[in-house]
Amino acid sequence: MTFEQPISAPRSGARMVDVGSKPITARMARASALVRMHPQTAAAIRDRALPKGDVLETARLAGIMAAKHTAQWIPLCHPLPLDAVAVELSFLDDSTLEIRSEVHATARTGVEMEALVAVTAAALTVYDMCKAMERAMVIERVWLEEKAGGKSGHFRRENG
Repeated sequence: MTFEQPISAPRSGARMVDVGSKPITARMARASALVRMHPQTAAAIRDRALPKGDVLETARLAGIMAAKHTAQWIPLCHPLPLDAVAVELSFLDDSTLEIRSEVHATARTGVEMEALVAVTAAALTVYDMCKAMERAMVIERVWLEEKAGGKSGHFRRENG
């Protein structure tokens, strides 16, 4: 189907990028985030001693679900058929939780936003499940670690 005159946003307006002519390729993105908390909060998470239940498993599932709904979070993001989403949570020390995601798709556009949304949703879930115990938790350093596929090629964060 072709259009005689494509619809376009005003020059200053937001618009969804047309990716229809881009080739479908394998795409991958990895992202990470940190949640800093008091050691007592981390111990309660490890011991599954919080009233809302297993924080790490709930956050992992929240991250996966959020990645699948990224286009609902980010207004101009394309909805993508994801091939795989993985979210892992692990403690770096007695007060720092690291959240990592990896997203794969065979699509016309990349999955960086899906990977970033996954770690963000997981971090917010940790905060929500633990806020009764500690409100001073800090979510920080949400960033893209790596992406592959597409015209822009491969990116890997060198210094973290």
